[in-house]
Amino acid sequence: MEKWTIFKKASRFGVIPVMLIPVVLGTVGAYVWQGVFHPFLFVITFVGAAAAHLFSNMVNDLWDFRNGTDTEAHNTPEAISTNSGFLSGGMMRESLFALLTWGLLAVAVACGLLLSLYSGWEILWFVAGGALIAYFYVAPPLRFGYRGKGYSELAIFLAFGLMPVLGAYFVQTGEFSLKPVLLSLPIGLLTTLLLFNHHFLHWRADQQAGKRTLVVVWGERRALIFSHVLLYISYASLIVCVLLDVLPVYALLALLTAIAPVHVYRNLQPQNASAAYLPLMGASQRASVRCGMIMAVALLIQGLV
Repeated sequence: MEKWTIFKKASRFGVIPVMLIPVVLGTVGAYVWQGVFHPFLFVITFVGAAAAHLFSNMVNDLWDFRNGTDTEAHNTPEAISTNSGFLSGGMMRESLFALLTWGLLAVAVACGLLLSLYSGWEILWFVAGGALIAYFYVAPPLRFGYRGKGYSELAIFLAFGLMPVLGAYFVQTGEFSLKPVLLSLPIGLLTTLLLFNHHFLHWRADQQAGKRTLVVVWGERRALIFSHVLLYISYASLIVCVLLDVLPVYALLALLTAIAPVHVYRNLQPQNASAAYLPLMGASQRASVRCGMIMAVALLIQGLV
């Protein structure tokens, strides 16, 4: 297998838009609200955020493998594993996988250090916070992704919503503001929904392995109700952004991206086979990416006109 193909599969490169779109949103916000855009800083932020996200993917695979969660997912009937399969399937040595994982973190930290020289040392809080969230999501002693108290959902919202949007805005402007915080709500909540929904694919295996996600703690029916509610809250926050003049009114076109997941929900029962949640995963990811793209384009159009 070609090296680049191996890397993309091992790092789950295909899901990287859920991190990069918030970075674009924060950068566009800085341009529209403050009239500043530094291309070099944007590129470094883009590369650093990408490396941080891929590190998060790989370190999760690494510790899920060490904790036995991935193996349990492969051994549980009907469970659909969401890891890369390189470790649990014996396709790559753990030592090499770990080397790639820590190499990505090194790239992310190097980008953060470089940005701190131009924008201010405060950006290092984002670097440190992101690294700690990514590592201790499944790594001992915290493993807060295993505790089933909502810690993992809060971490996802911070890491894929608030931190990249506000961080990208700070890199460009050197200051913080309430507007990028509000701008982060729709995309952060939709990405949280995406990560929440992926637990449905293997919640029985997680239960066997002792991974107490909210789906395991609440049970499938109650977790599915929460998934519905989180979708509606996500799009309600988009409306709030328009009402507070954070986004232009034509950003409400992003509400159309809710149609696909709502349609999938209607075909689900209180209890479903794991495979029944694959369409929900796809619809959730498309909603997150497309909503974020429409928000960014709408904001940019507002700035240009």
